[in-house]
Amino acid sequence: MPASFDAREFLAGFLVEAAEHLVSANQNLLAVEAMLQKGQPHPRAVRDLYRSLHTIKGLASMVGIEPIVDISHAMEAVLRAADRGGGRLAPGMVDVLLKGTRAIEEAVGALEHGRPLAPAPATLLDALALLPAQAPQAAPSSEETFTLDPALRSKLGLADKEQITQGLLAGRHVWRADFVPSPQRAAEGITITTVREAVGRIAEIVKVIPIQRQSAPGIAFALLVVTDADVMAIAQAVHADAEQVVPVVQTAPPPGPEPLGAAEVERVGTIRVEVTRLDDALDKLSALVVTRYRLERATADLAARGADVRALAFVVQENGRQLRHLRAAITRARMISVADMLQRVPLLVRGLAQQTHKQVTLDLQVGRAELDKGVADRIFPAVVHLLRNAVDHALESAAERTAAGKPEAGVLRVSAHEHGTSQLELRVTDDGRGIDRDKVATRAGRPVPHSDEALLELICLPGLSTMDTTTTTSGRGMGMDIIRRITVDQLGGELSVKSVAGAGTTFTLRVPLTVTIIDAFLFMSGNQRFAVPVASVEEIVDLEGARIASWPRPGSSTGVQTRILDRGGTAVPLLALQSVFRLPPDGAGRRAILVRRNGELIAYEVDRMLGQQEVVVRPLEDPLVRRAGLSGATDIGDGKPTLVVDLIGLGGSLLEAEA
Repeated sequence: MPASFDAREFLAGFLVEAAEHLVSANQNLLAVEAMLQKGQPHPRAVRDLYRSLHTIKGLASMVGIEPIVDISHAMEAVLRAADRGGGRLAPGMVDVLLKGTRAIEEAVGALEHGRPLAPAPATLLDALALLPAQAPQAAPSSEETFTLDPALRSKLGLADKEQITQGLLAGRHVWRADFVPSPQRAAEGITITTVREAVGRIAEIVKVIPIQRQSAPGIAFALLVVTDADVMAIAQAVHADAEQVVPVVQTAPPPGPEPLGAAEVERVGTIRVEVTRLDDALDKLSALVVTRYRLERATADLAARGADVRALAFVVQENGRQLRHLRAAITRARMISVADMLQRVPLLVRGLAQQTHKQVTLDLQVGRAELDKGVADRIFPAVVHLLRNAVDHALESAAERTAAGKPEAGVLRVSAHEHGTSQLELRVTDDGRGIDRDKVATRAGRPVPHSDEALLELICLPGLSTMDTTTTTSGRGMGMDIIRRITVDQLGGELSVKSVAGAGTTFTLRVPLTVTIIDAFLFMSGNQRFAVPVASVEEIVDLEGARIASWPRPGSSTGVQTRILDRGGTAVPLLALQSVFRLPPDGAGRRAILVRRNGELIAYEVDRMLGQQEVVVRPLEDPLVRRAGLSGATDIGDGKPTLVVDLIGLGGSLLEAEA
């Protein structure tokens, strides 16, 4: 072994690869289970599942992790038998296979955290060994099932044929499209790899088969695809004429079993980068942003002394533009899709449904939304809490739902989309019983909440739980307060709820897409400069001529004067930020910053606005300077710290104290 070989670095690569393939394996198992419930096979998912397990086994073998090799090898045998049956699994087989992936996940977790690795569970290996004989077998048939050249048909396995048949039965197009490589096309970057990538974006690739050309020497490639796309789209993807794309038409039932074919691996143009490297790049960018503001300030000082800084000002302006582009590039590199963040949700909901003996239908609507990896890591635990609460608290049993005139299976919907240009909106909705306001009020020892805003304040009380006993899913007095802490306090986002008795509950979380370098408004209050994230501001209004009334009560437990601002017929609480932070007076406030908390507006009176710019937010680590309403600090180039305020959280704490 070379002296430079680092086993720890190789193991780190294995952990990343294994985690990705385990996610894919679990997704394919759930897809197979969904098709089983419809009485249909899922040959493509079975084959993809086999490939994931085969890759995990190969990687584990190279690293010498025998327990993972043993489990994945046993699962491979099951999937080979299922492939010979045309992608068919018996219902009970999915549960055992999921236990297999869970055991591999536990072994990977032990390796990642340096814990001792236990041998593969003997009971699991025994259960897997019994499954190949239980795999349903397709009835042999010598009849043709679809029109296809015999030479190509001979290259197809049973799962390939089943995939084509299922596509035709579903009313989808099945095309044969030939790609002919040439030196000219290769010079233009058009190869079978790029063609596969293009076709893969609009179709399911059943198989890519090399064929000997009849009209000229050389090799061509026949692509068999299942798709909803038309002939022109496929022809364009393979760089062929429409006449060269031939439809495959079903003619008869499926044929008999054939062995699993060679794996077709699709390449994608991606590389893996450790998050710590991206964090380091972001830190260096943050330093550049601060340096730019210092350069701007120095340029302004030179101009004030009468120096000709026109050339320098142009350079500063161009540097600012380049830094904005660099910020966008690094931010994009740190972004992950919400679909990737939520990819464990189907398996989680399946487990919760089994634990609670409830029927649950999951509806994921996440589209193409993305957010920063750091934000995703913080917000996902909040989503998990909401899902646990929904299954355990909200959704009724099948008997209860039937008695209420509902379908036996409860519906749990998770949706996500970008809200504006700087926020992500996540919604978790159920069609369950709704939140019992009387029960919540009794447990909390508070009055019954009559609005959704008051209900949210109640259920977010620390330690509150409506469960009579602790279960494996909830009832520990830990839940909504954690969700609000993550969403509002840590990320500076918003949390709201809408609940209707007997109809269900929707929780809405709005969080910033990124939290390190942000666009912020700068303003003065008293003799102190502050910054507030642009994403959290609803509006900035001029108080000159505005209708302002005093709060009905003259006294205040917080020492903060509270007034009412008439904003288009809406009464908005108006707080003097100078009084909130007990700052010395520095002129009368002339502007108000409006934010929205739980759907309700709150206004803050400030002395003057200083403009908008990018700022680098640093958390306040010292407990002596941390306080409610302050989310961090920033440096805008003059060496003086500028506090970043959380006006949404600050308003909630002040108004609660007044109530």
